[in-house]
Amino acid sequence: MTERDAVEAVDDPVTVETLVGDLRGLGVEAGETILVHSSVSSLGWVAGGAQAVVEALQRTVTEDGTLVVPTFTAQYTDPAPARSVGAVPKCFRSHPGVVRSRHPTYSFAAWGADAEAVVADHSYEDGLGEASPLGAVYDRGGSVLLLGVGHAVDTSLHLAEYRATFPKERASHRAPVLQDGERTVVELEDIALSTDDFPEVGAAFEREVGARERPVGTATATLLDQPALVDFAVEWFEANR
Repeated sequence: MTERDAVEAVDDPVTVETLVGDLRGLGVEAGETILVHSSVSSLGWVAGGAQAVVEALQRTVTEDGTLVVPTFTAQYTDPAPARSVGAVPKCFRSHPGVVRSRHPTYSFAAWGADAEAVVADHSYEDGLGEASPLGAVYDRGGSVLLLGVGHAVDTSLHLAEYRATFPKERASHRAPVLQDGERTVVELEDIALSTDDFPEVGAAFEREVGARERPVGTATATLLDQPALVDFAVEWFEANR
């Protein structure tokens, strides 16, 4: 979408204030832990771009809550998610007060009350499993916000892949990291991840369990209970993979 297309898609510009109102209407509450996947271009013409989206999310959740955003850099592996994480993660990861997990390919950034705890000690083994920020969001009863995107990029479903019982292949590779200011190489071990059936399992969850959906800007936004989604996907993967 070009900037002209984005301008023509809305009667009025999308602003921080209108985004906060839309997010509140969707059901995003102050003080909650929320994992965000987003597409700025889907929102229409946003005055302030990605920076405005980040600010709106922060205002909505407040400092009593915690925002979590995937900031993957998958140059060292055959990535399950897309290489490009989008404008919001790029802006968010360098925002004041944001901390980032140490994993060289599957990092997450977080801001708010539990930010440090969410990203702490991100395991190099099974980088999207139990000892990852995804597991931390689950343990806190968090939510997933799909802001103009679908379940194809819903990283919480990877946590279900680890938990589900079905035949899995494992692989390991090496990647450089900074430890105590010095470059070192660590061994990464993981299962073979796939997103091919994520839209199908996500649609099944929304149909059978439910989710909140409404416009945010010009985008369709979906808000889901993350632990319920992960638990549902575990059973779905065991029955269908």
